[in-house]
Amino acid sequence: MVEPRISYLICSTPRSGSTLLCEALRNTGLAGRPEEYYQQRKKTSLPRRPREYFEGAETAEIVEILGDRTRVDDEFMEFDWRRFENYPDYLAWTIEQGTTPNGVFGAKVMWGYFNGFVSGLQELPGKADMPRADLLPSVFPNLKYVCVTRNDKVSQAVSLWKALQSWTWRRDDNDGHIVQGDLRYSFDAINHLASAIADEETAWHGYFAEAGVEPYAVVYEHFQDNYEDVALEILDYVGIDSAAGAPFAARQMKRQADSHSAEWIDRYHADKAARMADA
Repeated sequence: MVEPRISYLICSTPRSGSTLLCEALRNTGLAGRPEEYYQQRKKTSLPRRPREYFEGAETAEIVEILGDRTRVDDEFMEFDWRRFENYPDYLAWTIEQGTTPNGVFGAKVMWGYFNGFVSGLQELPGKADMPRADLLPSVFPNLKYVCVTRNDKVSQAVSLWKALQSWTWRRDDNDGHIVQGDLRYSFDAINHLASAIADEETAWHGYFAEAGVEPYAVVYEHFQDNYEDVALEILDYVGIDSAAGAPFAARQMKRQADSHSAEWIDRYHADKAARMADA
């Protein structure tokens, strides 16, 4: 097992482009193997179920569309600590999985799972009472943070609402298209998700201030057209010499936004304008 000497966390919100960024960094062959290893809420120790994205904001329509069952209930997810005897064993496995031979570890963390992530780290010996700003660097050596955001929060919310209905989180060269006819528009769902995403971004920046760090900022709208350049800039930021690196592996992921998404975005803006006019 290669012990990491450099670590970084991609700090993100759902549908911000963070999965594409993970792919770009993996494709350098030098930046660890970042994945969303840490997907457990503090209060459930499980990934978020679709309806848990609407706690305190559920409507009858949202409940009808999402239903009561989810794959979280019926099967293990790809990265699921329940496969292991305890969380510290799972953490050791993720560090091994996420570290490349040059000693670089990378992972992605959503704000919705951050408290669960911290709670898991506090199960390590001697970590129980450590403040989180000190806790993370004590586990991950030479830790740096990369913060991914998306300017268009409505587009991001539409993408998330579609993913919550279809449980389709990415599309690459080998994946089929989402069956758009099975998806249902909901103003209330999209409106809540757009607000929740903005709140989660604010919470990330609160943590960075608490930790006294300045993350490397990635904006999706810029990154999607500057895929390799941004990945190389991050290598430099975290202290990885890319001069002797191999050529980038082929990009696989494709944009999931389409004319169907554009229709929902336009519909949302029209519905919001109408509601404001009636207020």
